Amino acid sequence: MKIFAISDLHIATTTDKPMDIFGSKWVGYLDKIKQDWLEKVSEEDIVLISGDLSWAMKLQDAMVDLEFLSSLKGKKVIIRGNHDYWWSGIGKIRKVLPKGVFALQNDSVKFGKYIICGSRGWTLEDNSEQDKKLVAREVERFRLTLKDAVKQKEEGDVIICMIHYPPFNNAREDSPFTKLFEEYGVEHVVYGHLHGKDCKAEQEYVKNGITYYLTSCDLLNNKLKEII
Repeated sequence: MKIFAISDLHIATTTDKPMDIFGSKWVGYLDKIKQDWLEKVSEEDIVLISGDLSWAMKLQDAMVDLEFLSSLKGKKVIIRGNHDYWWSGIGKIRKVLPKGVFALQNDSVKFGKYIICGSRGWTLEDNSEQDKKLVAREVERFRLTLKDAVKQKEEGDVIICMIHYPPFNNAREDSPFTKLFEEYGVEHVVYGHLHGKDCKAEQEYVKNGITYYLTSCDLLNNKLKEII
């Protein structure tokens, strides 16, 4: 079993939001991702998608994009991103998820020795009172998802955490999120949100024993990142 990651697909099947306006890397990018996926992934593997899956505004419109994921090999685990407006209640989503797609919200799922947990997070670059409140709320949501992961953990298991927003600031300083990851024994963290040719963030970074992976598809040249 291998674990791959990618994020920020921004699929626009039912909306008029073509991504190629953002540069050449976005021209035919979904076909490139699919081709790479078909070459790498088996049915036993897991692919983590850390948010911003679809531009759809309603769940019923996002179904075609979820079906696209379902058609690809492997088990797909998704979390909400800041542009996933179609993501309403987790209960509603889980009722209609197609085969092989798993949605996380303040909880976890286990495949073999791997426990996947996750939530959206929030930006750490803004210091408004509103943003501070949202960070505090997301920290508590992460505490719930990590507690759920630990309940499932047995000797030899590996906890992998998904978060949409970067879990630290540009200086890679400690944050409430990184402290939680360390407290609960997380070994790998995948995140997205950052884009563009001017993005200077490292795609792989080790901090206090945890490996962090930036998996925005354009920064990965539209190829899956193998985590394990």
